[in-house]
Amino acid sequence: MKKKWIAVIVSSMLAVSLAGCSSALSDEYITINKYKRLEIPKLDNTEVSDSSVESSISSQLAASQKRKEITDRAAKDGDTVDIDYTGTIFGQEFEGGSAVGSSLILGSGQFLPAEGEYQGFEEQIVGHKPGDNFDISVKFPADYRNEEVADKPANFNITLNGIYEIITPELTDEWVKEHSEESKTVEEYKEEIRKRLEENNELQIKSTLQNAALMAMLDETEVKKLPEDQVKAEYKTTEETYKKLAEGYGLEFEEFLSTYMNKSMEDFEKETQESSETIVKANLACSLLAKEKKLEPSESEYEELIKEYAEEAGSDDVEAFKERIGEDLLRKAILQRKVAEYLVDKSVQVEQSSDEGKEK
Repeated sequence: MKKKWIAVIVSSMLAVSLAGCSSALSDEYITINKYKRLEIPKLDNTEVSDSSVESSISSQLAASQKRKEITDRAAKDGDTVDIDYTGTIFGQEFEGGSAVGSSLILGSGQFLPAEGEYQGFEEQIVGHKPGDNFDISVKFPADYRNEEVADKPANFNITLNGIYEIITPELTDEWVKEHSEESKTVEEYKEEIRKRLEENNELQIKSTLQNAALMAMLDETEVKKLPEDQVKAEYKTTEETYKKLAEGYGLEFEEFLSTYMNKSMEDFEKETQESSETIVKANLACSLLAKEKKLEPSESEYEELIKEYAEEAGSDDVEAFKERIGEDLLRKAILQRKVAEYLVDKSVQVEQSSDEGKEK
């Protein structure tokens, strides 16, 4: 039930402006006007359907798929192919237009579709055999995300390295014994998956209620002033995160914002400043409530929970995990969870009208 909290706090701090403790609590920075009997939506735990179980099992089977190489025929729709390609526009290679060992399912629509008189990328691979080297012509759509190539024809030189058929295993007792530590038969495995989905539903409801309670508390929190150094630190964290993403895409920061986030630099700066201020407000509110209501974990509790987070993330080295995630961030995640649990326990869950549900 704890494993989602790291992701929740990280995503909250990087991408979401939290809006969201009856005596007021106050310090030099904020006043929490209300933190008890906050109204949050009532959520009912939905029953896990048979179709949900089957869908989850299908995903598990897909994760065990194997590739069978095809050598005695040409490629056809539905095949997975391994290709190298080099793209040019007016004889010049362009950024993002080349790859080696790219995997593609023919007919999936993953690559450029037909455009006017130009055939699609994938359909021009159909009919070729492993080892073939050939050229195709395509056209980028006018609304393509990269404006430098949008609405332009392009040539691609392609080498078809291999053709593969993806084989999905059948659900059998043998497969279950190999892939489950708890079940030995298909029926036992279905019950195992159903239980897992029920636990996930409970976790989702708990997380939703806690986030709603935090948002409700923040709605009842007034800011006197915010520590400028904390706001700047949050801003820098967000900015550096997105700049690393831009580097990963091989793009300048402004180009990344425009292409992948549909934002101008001015928009990014404004939104990041607002979210940084809200994050600091949330941290201050959680710290104040935790202090007044003695909710802060002891050092041993912090260490034990951080160890659990590390194990759930697949890390055996707790110290390395702290360094990678950031111990300060982990402690904030733990404290926020403690505060959220307190708020939910003191809150009032109210039924949502159909109109409220539609608005949200």
